[in-house]
Amino acid sequence: MTEQHVYDVVVIGCGPAGLSAAINVKVRNRDVVVLGTEQCSPPLDKAPRIVNYLGFTGVTGVRLREKFVEHARIMGVDIKRARVDAIMPMDDVFMVTSREEVYLGRTVIIATGTPYRPRLGGEQEFLGRGLGYCATCDGPLYRGKDVAIIAHSPEAEVEANFMGEICRKVYYLPLYGPPTALEDTVQVVEGKPTKVLGSKVVNALQVGDTMLKVDGVFIVGAETPPERLFPGIELEDNHIRVNRQQETSVPRVYAAGDCTGPPYQIAKAVGEGLVAGLAAAKLVVALRPRGTSQPA
Repeated sequence: MTEQHVYDVVVIGCGPAGLSAAINVKVRNRDVVVLGTEQCSPPLDKAPRIVNYLGFTGVTGVRLREKFVEHARIMGVDIKRARVDAIMPMDDVFMVTSREEVYLGRTVIIATGTPYRPRLGGEQEFLGRGLGYCATCDGPLYRGKDVAIIAHSPEAEVEANFMGEICRKVYYLPLYGPPTALEDTVQVVEGKPTKVLGSKVVNALQVGDTMLKVDGVFIVGAETPPERLFPGIELEDNHIRVNRQQETSVPRVYAAGDCTGPPYQIAKAVGEGLVAGLAAAKLVVALRPRGTSQPA
């Protein structure tokens, strides 16, 4: 059986903070992988014009993101499309799990952007009782039933299509713009969801003046809240608490960018990513097993 590769640093998030961290880890000749969604940094993509990032006045958010990604690829940074579900300590490494694969790292840098906050009425109350964040994970429980999928990004379309194969009815509420890859088995619903309803379990979703009778509600594509990503990590005002070295309350876990708090600015994210990357790169030298050489 082939032994699984252990990275020096696993970076979660491919926005400005995550890519800055990865580039600086790479400059220090450490082994790094970046795990991110298909659309790196949606807030940056939506910026029509940026005037306060040094040296790039007037650039569009899309163009600046493209330059960040290009820089990382030129440096040889490995960017994998994976939404991380959890970080778990395992002896002297961390196990970072996604729906597709498991990654091992000696250190972890969390750069997941603005932390997701429950927005729906009843969201916290019904979590685990008909409301969830992964439709494909819980899909078999809703075979032959009616569900609603609240989508924060296009990646939710894959989950909706899967649910359309096994559910009686799938309502799809795109909060990111018009969907482009939905099957006919999925019904698009316009409007803003406001409240999850039910008694002991979910039985309806309020959308404007309409009430959708459903057996389950899934919120897909929003950033994973830090407390679900790593239970027990210390927060401050719903953001990850860090020190000047971007260290979190968990040894060998760093955080950078919007997930650590305002101001939500590109320059701040890039700077924090640099600090986290350098700190992690320095630490892994002491963590490597004796006799282990650095990656070429």
